[in-house]
Amino acid sequence: MRIAIETAVYPGDVKKKAPPLNFPQHLAGLRKQRGFTQQALADKVAMHISQIRRYESGQSQPALDAIRKLAVALSVSADLLLFEKDERGPDEELKLQFEAVVNLDPEEKKVIRSVIESMLLRHEAKRWSGAG
Repeated sequence: MRIAIETAVYPGDVKKKAPPLNFPQHLAGLRKQRGFTQQALADKVAMHISQIRRYESGQSQPALDAIRKLAVALSVSADLLLFEKDERGPDEELKLQFEAVVNLDPEEKKVIRSVIESMLLRHEAKRWSGAG
């Protein structure tokens, strides 16, 4: 079962069509990769096996607390359970630049962070004033 989400709002008010939520497939796939049965995972997160089955079949969606427990039990981030591979990263145009920032010294990183924050604030100010 795929759950469609209409739109998502990202920083800078850029609206993108969010892909279908594939949580059930991600959960089942990660569980199997880790070598857990549904019962073993249920025991590890202190849930009944029927709840794990409902999550994996898409009949039920977990609360935030359950997502956290599942992520910890599977030794993954919650992002891995919820998002597609490239759904949360920067646009392709900016990926290389963001990756290169890792090699900068702390002071240079501080300047980059300041420039980005300034540009985002400028964008928001324009948007709120109706000039953007």
